[in-house]
Amino acid sequence: MSKFLPQKKKLLEEVYEKGIREAVETSFTGIAKHIERSLKDDYNITLTYKSFETYYKSIVENEEDYNIKRAILDDLCKYIDYDSFLNYCLEWKTIEYAINHTVSKIVINITNKPVITWPSAVKNGFGIAEFAFIFLLLTGSVAFSNSKKDTSGFENVVREIAGGKLDINKKYMYWNGERYIATDSANLGRQFKVIAMQKDDFKDLKKITQPDTLTTENAMGKVWYDKSNNNVEFFTSFGKHPENEKALKDVSERILEIYGGENAKQ
Repeated sequence: MSKFLPQKKKLLEEVYEKGIREAVETSFTGIAKHIERSLKDDYNITLTYKSFETYYKSIVENEEDYNIKRAILDDLCKYIDYDSFLNYCLEWKTIEYAINHTVSKIVINITNKPVITWPSAVKNGFGIAEFAFIFLLLTGSVAFSNSKKDTSGFENVVREIAGGKLDINKKYMYWNGERYIATDSANLGRQFKVIAMQKDDFKDLKKITQPDTLTTENAMGKVWYDKSNNNVEFFTSFGKHPENEKALKDVSERILEIYGGENAKQ
């Protein structure tokens, strides 16, 4: 994972959200064109809507890194009232977002002892914020119990340091295909179905993107699933499927044997 992938992802999301609030157009391309015009008219910055679409689809939708020049990142930051990408990255809300993004990528087999290999973490681009979270994890400031995470201790630490609003305290959220993303905007265009913030789902409900790691030992009683159109998806909490709204079911040994582990679709 690129060292600045979470920060770039957060930046593009905020730029797009501002574009949604300002644009008359409602299509993705229309909003991207509005961002292009605003950058040119208000900041004398040239960035084509095609370039923005490429950045957004690669980094936000596909969560794949894309090499954006630092000068372009600085220009995008100006659109949301930051002097530079460096200053943007120093904001606590961005640091917190990077922590949440990194943690969502860590597959933790909840037996008794989560195992984290530091050289591997360094190789994958963990920054200071990510190591800070892992330190809290290892020292007990963040505790895991069964399938649900008790993050109250961590949230208190965040509140004390940041003195600001956590994502969980925003009014709305939307599903990005893998997890819920918090937002203050009630309308992000037709691409996203924005709903009122539901704190339990926001914290706990995530799609398991590596079903090949699931076994009866680490998944029974801790994983839920949905089967639609002969396709099985696994989730980290009970509730409703964020897209088809079907009730998620407790995973069974049979489902794991057929659709998890070495039989999982890659």
